[in-house]
Amino acid sequence: MFESLSNAFSNAAKSLGEKELNEKDVDGVLADLELSLLESDVAGQVVDEIKSDLKSRLVGSKVDRHEVERFVRDSLVSSVSSLFDAAGGVDMLGRIDEKKGQGLPFLILFVGINGTGKTTTLAKVAHMLQQAKYSVVVAASDTFRAGAIEQLREHTKRLGLKLVAQNYNSDPAAVARDAVLYARSHKTDCVLIDTAGRMQTSKNLMEQIGKITKVVNPDMKIFVGDSLAGNDTVSQAREFHEHTKFDASILTKSDADARGGAALSIVKVTSTPVIYVGVGQEYADLRPFDKAEFLETVFGPHPQDPGITEPSHTQQDDPGITEPSTNQDDPGITEPSTNQDDPGITDSTGDPFEGVADADIAAYSEMHDTPPPENDDKAALMAQNIRKWIKDGRPEKEKPKKQRGKFGLFRK
Repeated sequence: MFESLSNAFSNAAKSLGEKELNEKDVDGVLADLELSLLESDVAGQVVDEIKSDLKSRLVGSKVDRHEVERFVRDSLVSSVSSLFDAAGGVDMLGRIDEKKGQGLPFLILFVGINGTGKTTTLAKVAHMLQQAKYSVVVAASDTFRAGAIEQLREHTKRLGLKLVAQNYNSDPAAVARDAVLYARSHKTDCVLIDTAGRMQTSKNLMEQIGKITKVVNPDMKIFVGDSLAGNDTVSQAREFHEHTKFDASILTKSDADARGGAALSIVKVTSTPVIYVGVGQEYADLRPFDKAEFLETVFGPHPQDPGITEPSHTQQDDPGITEPSTNQDDPGITEPSTNQDDPGITDSTGDPFEGVADADIAAYSEMHDTPPPENDDKAALMAQNIRKWIKDGRPEKEKPKKQRGKFGLFRK
């Protein structure tokens, strides 16, 4: 994500020395930034705000050329972070507890268009509430789409939940009301209300949501959007919020979203938070949206905190090498016995593998896909590498890391 943004910052850094950044310097960077954000499904309104905020942070700042990249990256992170902060948060479980303390059920209305995973998301939320020890009843207020009631019935059957439903073409508001009455009479904690998936331009169906809202007065309205739909999802969220004033969003298919612009845009254009993201097909595949995790996924860890844990015991002369363990209780490390000055190397002028266990040779060769040595020189080099590997504690081979560009941003 943001590869062109990374390149833009890199080019700017090369041309800037120790001086105050002027407007001309910054405008060149912002032009490339705008294109990169738009390609990442960030709405135009959001792009304009980020550019304006960045410009105010950068113009007139005096930065050493060695600090330019980090300074611009940190400014961008702060700008994006402030958009999420402005939307606030929603403590759904806390609000449920508050209503429960009053002896009343907490009502959640789910809205969104067809094909976004709205009904499945409702089932995931129901499962999450069950795990938190709340009782749940589900209202099948989608009486419009063929198969909608059967789909919801299958979910509630798997989860062991009560489903309140009527026939197709019944009044959706009446179904929601019946579910609320059931919850009150059975002391149920939560009512989850499904609605017909509808295009944001469908006036009649949008009016149905308004009627449901008037009849049952839900405590929370949640918009469900598809992360992969990009700017279409942002447009849907804008229209739904205009008609329903929903309180928060849940984004589906976030595990497959390589761009991330939808979350940022929805938060800005609706001034409401994203509270959960769908990351798979199972009921448990619903995670709370975490701003810090989102920022680190997009921009990478802060340069001063690369996320690497320092070894606990190191040689003073070479801090990059971990001291071998001398604990005889540790069965994972065999302590050589021939050379006290360097326990990883034995005195030998013959076989280069003398003193090295066959099991270690086999393990190292398999881990590093090393072929048998073709001559004495390669055998000696291989033996040296194996001894160093043993000395370092037989570490596992590191998996290749995803490449990042400047400022830690992921490359496509």
